[in-house]
Order: sequence, then C-alpha cells, then structure tokens
Amino acid sequence: MRKQKGFSLIELLIVVAIILIIAAIAIPNLLRARIAANESSAVSSLRTINTAQVTYDTGYPIVGYAPTIAALGPGGVGSVCPAGGPVQANACLIDSALSNATAAGTAKSGYFYAMGVTANAGVNIQYVLGTSPAAYNVTGIRNFCSNEDAVIHQNVGASGSVPITAACTGATWPVL
Repeated sequence: MRKQKGFSLIELLIVVAIILIIAAIAIPNLLRARIAANESSAVSSLRTINTAQVTYDTGYPIVGYAPTIAALGPGGVGSVCPAGGPVQANACLIDSALSNATAAGTAKSGYFYAMGVTANAGVNIQYVLGTSPAAYNVTGIRNFCSNEDAVIHQNVGASGSVPITAACTGATWPVL
C-alpha cells in the first residue's frame, strides 16, 4: 500500500475553523479602531475649523466669522486657492476636502459637518459648528460640536443624526 500525501478533510476543516475564530476576534477590534480614528479626525477637523474661523474674523472684520464652512476653503471639491489669492468667499484657510464635507456623501474620514451663524448688525458674531458620522456605528458613534469659544463637546449619536447648528452646550452636550 502506498502512503498518500496531503491533508485529510478533517485537518483542513480544523484549520478553517481556527481561522474563522481568529477573524471573529480580530474584525470587531479593527472596526472599533477605525471608528476611534474617524472620531479623532473629526475632533481635529473641528479644531482646524475653529482656528480658521478666528483667522477669518481677523482678516475680514466687517464680516466677522465665516458664514459657511465652504467660505473657509478654496472652493469646490478638489480645487486649490485661486491664483489671485484668498478672497472673502474663498478664504483658503482649510482644504477643499474639509470645506466640502457638508453631506453624508461628501464626508471626510466618515464625518460630515454643518455650521450655523448668528449676526448682529450684519456682522457674524457667533457660530455653532457640528459634525455627525456619515454612517452611524460604521464610521462613528458620537456627534461633536463647538462654537466660538473653541471648546469641543460630544453627544452619543443615533442613526440618521445630523450635525447640530445651534445650542452646543448643556447636559446633553458634555465637554469632550
């Protein structure tokens, strides 16, 4: 009788079962790490926008804070600062990926952004900036917001939540 070379079906099934067990342990950890990275990026983007708002207010004191997130960027998706330099409508203070991340379909690192402003005598004196995950429990689980004091607040999101544009304080929005 000849001895056969190779693996038996039982041995192959055991190896496949071990691989599936390892995958079942590793994949949820990978997804949690991805969510944590997206949330960290969202907080960093809020800080970038807060800094850009202060710069915009200094550069255009007649306007005050920028009226939209898009006004802080260079223009449309993928655009760069115009050859003539920054202008009030396109201040070139943030990149186009962030300035155009205003809907779930255009999210930056799994989050999209919205902003509301308050004007007094034609000057934008306050703003509220909010961000929400584009896909709840996939790209993130928390909403974040900030206003002109640059303090970042958080709130556990829900499926279908949208970025807040008013009242970013209180018990429902604790400081991060």
